[in-house]
Formats: sequence, C-alpha cells, structure tokens
Amino acid sequence: MTRTSSPADAPVPGGWDELVTAALLGTERRTPPGCAPGPGAPAALLDAAAVETVRRRAGLRPAPAADRLEPAPADPRPPLPAPAARRLAMLLANRPAASGRGTAPDLMELLPQWLAAAESRGFAAPAQALPALLDAARGRTDLRPAVLRFAGPRALWLARLNPDWRFALRAAGGTGALARPGDPEKTRALWQEGLFAERVALLSSLRSRDPAAGRDLLASTWATERAEDRLMFLDSLRTGLGPEDEPFLEQALTDRSRNVRGTAAELLSALPGSALASRMAARAAACVAVDRARDTPAIVVEAPHECDADMERDGVLPTPPTGRGARSWWFGQLVEAAPLGIWPARLGGRTPGEIVLLPVADDWRVDLHAAWCRAAVRQRDAEWARALLGAPTAPEAGGPGAVSLAERAKLLGTLSAGERAEWVAGFIATHGLSEAFQLLGVCAVPWAAPLGRAVVDALNIARDAGSYPWSFSGVMGLAERCLDPAEASRLDGLLAVPDEPEDASPGAGGYWAESFQRLVTTLRLRAAMAEELR
Repeated sequence: MTRTSSPADAPVPGGWDELVTAALLGTERRTPPGCAPGPGAPAALLDAAAVETVRRRAGLRPAPAADRLEPAPADPRPPLPAPAARRLAMLLANRPAASGRGTAPDLMELLPQWLAAAESRGFAAPAQALPALLDAARGRTDLRPAVLRFAGPRALWLARLNPDWRFALRAAGGTGALARPGDPEKTRALWQEGLFAERVALLSSLRSRDPAAGRDLLASTWATERAEDRLMFLDSLRTGLGPEDEPFLEQALTDRSRNVRGTAAELLSALPGSALASRMAARAAACVAVDRARDTPAIVVEAPHECDADMERDGVLPTPPTGRGARSWWFGQLVEAAPLGIWPARLGGRTPGEIVLLPVADDWRVDLHAAWCRAAVRQRDAEWARALLGAPTAPEAGGPGAVSLAERAKLLGTLSAGERAEWVAGFIATHGLSEAFQLLGVCAVPWAAPLGRAVVDALNIARDAGSYPWSFSGVMGLAERCLDPAEASRLDGLLAVPDEPEDASPGAGGYWAESFQRLVTTLRLRAAMAEELR
C-alpha cells in the first residue's frame, strides 16, 4: 500500500530558520511559512515545527564511531571510610561563609586540612567525588596540588574529557609521562614536544628525583629556549640545588637576559662554596670592618663607589630603585650574596649574636642588617636567623637586626617548627597580637601547645579590654584552621557575652562571643574530621 503524502508532510518553505523567526516574533507579527494567518496560526506553527524536527533528524547522516575510551586506571589505595566520604561531600558542597558572620564554621576553609589528612593516611578519593574535587581545584589554585595528589590517576583520566579541567593535565605534565624513571625516550619526547607548563612540571619532577638528570635535560635545549622560558626553567633548579650545578649556573651568568643572570647569581650565592660566593665574599669583606680605635668597637662601612662589569656579571644590578642611593644598593647586594661564614673571622672572632649587637657607624645599620637578613634566608642559616631575630621578649619588637615583620617571618622560616612556635609564643606574650599575624602564618599546623595558649590568652585579654573586635578577625580565622582541636575545652568559658567596659566598641561583646562560639564549633568539627579518617 502506497502512502499518499499530505500537505503537512511537505517541506516548510524557508526551512527551520523561518519557523524559528516566526516563533520569536509571534504569529500575530509574522505568519508562519506555509500557514494561513488567523487564530489557527499558533497551532499550525507547532505542527510545522514538529514535522520539520522529524525531517531534520531523519536527514542526519551518522558520523563515524569514535574510538572506544580506554578504561580509567585503577587506584590501588584503600577506599575512604564512609563517614569521611560523607564529610568530603559536605566540604565540597559548602559555599564560603561571609567573613565574621554567624557561628557556623567555614567548611571550605577546612578542605585543605582535610585533603592533607586524607593524603597522609593513603586513602583513595571516591570516584563520585572526582568531578567536585576538580571543580574546587579549578576555582582555587591553592587547592590544586593537594586535590590532584588525593584524586590520583583517575582525575587525570577525567580531565582529558572536559576542557574545564585541563589545568590538571598541565599541573601533572599533560599525558602522565612525567614520572617513569626507566623511560628516558618518553621523558625526552615530552621535554622537546610538550607544552611549556608540561615541561616545567617535568623538570621539577626530575629535579626532585634525580637533580643531575633534570639539569642535563635543561642543558640539552638551553641555547634554543626563549629568555622568559629560560628564567622559569632556571628557577626549577632550586629543587635539589647542589655544588654539581655550579658549572651550569656559571655559564648562565653570561646569558643575554639580565633576569636570567640575576637568578643564576642568586642560586650560586646559595652555594657557600661556589666561586661566585667567594668573589662576593671578597667584595663584601672589603666594605665592612671593625673600628677598634673607638672607645666602643663599632662596625664601619665603606660602600662601593662603582658597579663594574665583573659585579654586573655576578648578578649585581647597577640601577637602584627610585629613592634608593646607588652605593647602598650595591652594598646590600654584595652582603646578601656573601657567605655568612666569613663574618666571624672578619669581625674579630665574634659570634653572629655578638656581631648583630655591635653598633654600626654612619647610619649603615639598617642596610647592613637587612642584607644579613636576606642572606640568612637565602642560605638557610638558623644561627644567623636567631641572632637577627633576637629574643622575642625584647622591648624593641623588631629585634636587633630584622627590619620588618616580613623579614622576621622569613627568618623564622629557617628554624625548626618547634623553635618557630616557641619564638612566636614569646613574641605574642610580650607584644600582643597586633603585629603577630604574619608571624603566625609561618608556624606549623596544628599550633604547638605553647603557641596556642599564647594566642588564646591574647584574644582573651583583648576581649576583656573591650578592644575593637574586628581588628582581630584575621587572627580568629587563623585560629580556626591552626589551633589544636584539644584546646576547645579551654575556650568554653569565653562563649558568654562579656560585660562591656564603658569605652568598649559598641557591640564588641556580642561579636567576641559569636567569634569564640564559631572557633569552638570549628575546633570540634576538626576533631571529628580527624576521627572519621582513622
């Protein structure tokens, strides 16, 4: 039986685009093609659209079948305990709370700690959580390393299927070719053909495993790299830096790029036995001496009068910043790059602690001590860092040598975690919290008991004094993330709204009570999170 086509089956004049136009403008303004105007036009438009839709679908030619996806790689790590998996879903679903509002914890700020704890226990990420983990890492670059370590190889498999997650491929070296020690051909191919971010990740990975192999790989293409790329690659040599890198870095001192030369000089000065360090030591020692003719021995400084070509080759920048004298600029760079071990012999056999207490003539003290601070950080010299920090209880908060809070924070970074916590606790007990925020940021988490007690006591003192509460919101935020959860029981007495002194900020008591309630709630939540991961 042959079917007779009806007028409704005929192609619509003007096609699909005409139907869409009529639908957008309305049938009162545009009569649909092939339809009569009037009250029946809307129904006719829908009928015509239905027919045209079938026609369009029937006319599509099937595309060749794509290659079947390789299955996601297995993750051999043990599965996450069910309570911890539920907690992870809650953390990932949370949206950051408004700062300083309410008593509920800010769960998103606890996610980095949770990830670190889960990774330390060797658990695998639940498969259903991988998309949310990748989305969280996409929005927060600080989370990416921890997320990718915890998410494992299956996250990279997923990232190849979604352009929004391509950052994971760049961070992990693109194709996962990074890390097989026994596959030099694949490593070299990725180095020569990979994207820039993949090559940086490859070089960093190699340097952490085999510094010599990483340096040799960089040397193989060094002459053909762009200046900005050479700078980034050279910075990767900080990982695993050792005396064997000196010949390559000496060669980089002649690079066309001033920034590359400066970075090479900085790396060489971090090797106290390098030839550059010896050259800088001779220059710096010629500028600094002890004047014994005075009633009280004092350090005298004779800064360089010029920056010659040899100094420039060794990384000394000739042009000072605006407002900085040229001689003090050159002098600071020389002292910063000189090995700290030269100064006891040069300055009368004194210890670093005795040296930083010597007076410095002609207002050179700030420049000299600031340069010693930078040298101590660069050379990771804990003895000089202690001397420059001084006692945390000293009346002068800056100590005998440090010139700023930022310098003190960097000096603390050269000390052990326990020593850092003890020093900052003493600083807070003497000077309070107003200058301690940067110092707290370099202390290990969770804070050691003396440091935690010092922070809580200082907050309590500020609360009782009716101090302006919002100025402590940053320290409160740090305490929520860093205070040992065992300290929660000590805070129960601070949850009530205190009596406000007459000169207190309006509403301060309520704010303090709310902040301590949020702190206690967060600490107990962190304790529960740790228990779930056990």
